[in-house]
Amino acid sequence: MTRRVPVAGEKPYEVVIGAGAHAELGLVLAGTPKAAVVHAPPLAAAAGAAVETLQSAGVAAEAVVVPDGEAAKTAQVAAGAWEEFGRLGLTRSDAVVGIGGGAVTDLAGFLAATWTRGVRVVQVPTSLLGMVDAAVGGKTGINTSAGKNLVGAFHPPAAVLADTDLLAGLPEAEFRSGMAEVVKCGFIADPRILELLEADPTGRRDTEELIERAVRVKAAAVGEDLHDTGVREFLNYGHTLGHAVERVEDFGWRHGEAVAVGLVFAAELAGRAGLLTPAEVARHRTLVAAMGLPTRYAGDWSRLQAVMRVDKKARGASLRFVVLDGLGNPRILTDPDQAWLDAAWAAVSEEIA
Repeated sequence: MTRRVPVAGEKPYEVVIGAGAHAELGLVLAGTPKAAVVHAPPLAAAAGAAVETLQSAGVAAEAVVVPDGEAAKTAQVAAGAWEEFGRLGLTRSDAVVGIGGGAVTDLAGFLAATWTRGVRVVQVPTSLLGMVDAAVGGKTGINTSAGKNLVGAFHPPAAVLADTDLLAGLPEAEFRSGMAEVVKCGFIADPRILELLEADPTGRRDTEELIERAVRVKAAAVGEDLHDTGVREFLNYGHTLGHAVERVEDFGWRHGEAVAVGLVFAAELAGRAGLLTPAEVARHRTLVAAMGLPTRYAGDWSRLQAVMRVDKKARGASLRFVVLDGLGNPRILTDPDQAWLDAAWAAVSEEIA
């Protein structure tokens, strides 16, 4: 069964979830003269199938190969892809297709946003993280030495085709990492997600329902707030510390692993602020641990705090955290008391038994 989640906004689109969803690529881009299919080397077969699907639909499609993972998200890689687009003669009437995990869909969206000041992009996420988070919502970006996603644009896709067949080859650690974004949606908006994951912490039993529920949470936020100025910020639950961990570890930690620690940290912070009960804080740690995700991190606390202050969600020199004022009720906590921060850090740093 194919599940469809509409995403509202200036340019509405659909997220199509289910086995074989990528077959709709030809329908979405029917009538498009040319398409560049951006992918990393491990997904050459999926990209080849997409090129064939498009060519059968009368679209002149060619593959553009980029590095795998976060290595794709650099100005150098983007510049090389722009040169390829020029060689292909891509115009404003044409399109970009991003096939890959969150890093490749971030890059493909950024390339589409910047080429001729904007061409259509269709995202075909191949990782769980891409399906529930990166490919949905129109945020695109690349990394710099100063931080993650600091260069980017808001550029909603024409469609997102979340083909669950593509998850079959996903390493277990990558699947688990993607589930961190799913459980995040449970904490901020949909308690049914928490119940499903408490019943089966692997997420394998109800994968399509979990994807659909997580996408609905994200769709509700981005449809109302494309430019990340209001409710969309709540999707960053766990991400302020999570992004800092990724940066300090030079992206050696998976995104979902870093976010998992960030979720526990944010819950501990809310507990210190009197916003969550001890039981609600404990539920974060217990569920994240049951899912096989990390709940602790040993690092340089002063360096992490410095990195958090240059995060793109910061405002001036203020530290801003998404916290919960009760489960399902997110809010922003600006410049929390240093004692609360230190206590929350003590609860997640590995020196504490």
